[in-house]
Parts: sequence; structure tokens; C-alpha cells
Amino acid sequence: MSMKNEAGRPRVWALVVIVVVGLLTGCAATRNRAPVEVRIAPPKTAVVTPTGSATGDGGGAQTAADKPGYYTVKPADTLVRIALDNGQNWKDLARWNALDNPNLIEVGQVLRVAPPGADLAPAGARSVSAVKVDPRPLETRPASAPAAAVPGATTAASANGAVNAAPTPAGSTSAAATASAPLQGDDALAWMWPASGPVTTAFDEVKSKGLAIAGKAGDPVLAAADGRVVYAGSGLRSYGNLVIVKHNATYLTAYAHNQTLLVKEDQAVRRGQKIAEMGSTDAERVQLHFEIRKLGKPIDPAKLLPPR
Repeated sequence: MSMKNEAGRPRVWALVVIVVVGLLTGCAATRNRAPVEVRIAPPKTAVVTPTGSATGDGGGAQTAADKPGYYTVKPADTLVRIALDNGQNWKDLARWNALDNPNLIEVGQVLRVAPPGADLAPAGARSVSAVKVDPRPLETRPASAPAAAVPGATTAASANGAVNAAPTPAGSTSAAATASAPLQGDDALAWMWPASGPVTTAFDEVKSKGLAIAGKAGDPVLAAADGRVVYAGSGLRSYGNLVIVKHNATYLTAYAHNQTLLVKEDQAVRRGQKIAEMGSTDAERVQLHFEIRKLGKPIDPAKLLPPR
């Protein structure tokens, strides 16, 4: 009996070892198969509150970059360049964005570039105000009958170039009504050439963004229209000594590469006033680089300046 027990013990221990090893292997396999869940917090995006301030709550509001009237700072940007590209005074941008130091702006920073309260909706999205229509019935006349002449109706050019016409009866058409309407509002500017030299580089929206006008060092640079100086300095790369004049809410002009600046910021200037002397700062030769910008976008000055 004792010999049988002694012979069976190795088998029992072998079975125990096999069972234990199997259990340990199963546990290890179970641990290896357990899924690993990695949670990544969503990045916080700057959103614009109704007051125009930026927050980082990521609450699903429309981001500032998606809203008109805002700009995201890019590498090499300066506040003066951002203001020029958006047709604004850099001091206004500093005030609208509560910038204590206008020289310190960060890449990725979102700036307001339109006045608070301005209508920033696209032109096609703006509601059209209703036009009041007089419900009087339309006059009809036979097709063969010519329009009756209006006794005593004359037109005369007034001193300011507008055309005055005597009132006409309902249904008749005056010559003044068919003439092109005179420029009004911000477009009613009296432009003049800022320098007398020949144009050596024509306008190109991408490359030149303006006209290059040749001349000699010290030649006068004149304000192309009435306005106020919003920048006078050399802080804008590739422009040299620069003067920027804002004429109204729509137009501003830039005068670059001057050797001498004769005006200061916030100074009012008149059309034809000498504001600088021509030079070659940040340029290969003496020239005036002249830009006209409409709502910040460069346009061809030759289309607005009078023919020579």
C-alpha cells in the first residue's frame, strides 16, 4: 500500500503543476487582451464672445477666424501691416483689441480689424430695405405718339459740375435721369498725382500693389487727396520711410521709399500738400511707390488718378 502511494505522488504533483501553470498563463493572456482606452482632451479654440473678446472655453461658439472683421496673426506680421491690409489706423486696432503694447502681438492671436458695431455681413446677406412705391396708376400713351415736350424745361451745368433739370410730369424721362450719377459718399474724392515723374512699374495686385513713379532724390511727394496721416515711419518692411494717409472709411493711400518725412501721425493734410521728399530707402533706386487701397485691398491708382 505504501509503495502504491509513493508511486502515485509524482503524478499528483505533475497534475498540480500543470493546473497552476495553466491558470497563470490564462491570467496573463487575459491581461494582455484587456483594451487600452486613451482619452485625448479636445483642443481649446479661441472663440469670440458677443463683446468681441477671445476666450478658451471651446464651448462650440463660432471661432474668431470664421467671423468677418477678425484676423489671425501670422508670422512676420506687424500691427501696421495688418492695419494697412484692412484699411484701418493701427492705433484703432490697438484700441479695439486693448493692446497695452502694440509692438507685442503673437502668432495665432485673433485681432478685431473692424470697428465695434460695424455691419460685417456679406453684401448678399444684408436685408434689402423696402422701397416705398407710389400706388398711382401708370400713364399709358399710344406707341406711335412721341413723348410730349415739356415747355420751358432746360438743363444747365452748375458750378460744381452737377446737372440741374426742371421737374417733369409723371411718366416722362429727363436727360439727367439717364446720365451717369456723380460719385457720392466715400467715392467722391478729388484725386491728384502724388509725383510728377513717369510711371516705371504698373500696378499688379500680387507683385507691386501700386505704381512706381520715378524721380530725383528730394523731389516733392504730395498728398493725393485730403485726409489724415495714420502712419509716418519706417516700421513696415520693404516700404522704407513710409507715409499712410486715411482719406475716409473706405480709402487710404501709401507713399513709400521716401528720404525725408515731413508730416506726423494724426496730422490733417490737404490735397497737393508736400508730405515727404522722394528717396530710395528700402529700394534699389530713387522712386515713389504709391498705393491706393479700398477697404484694405490694393486697387490700380491709374483708374482713379486724372489723366496726365
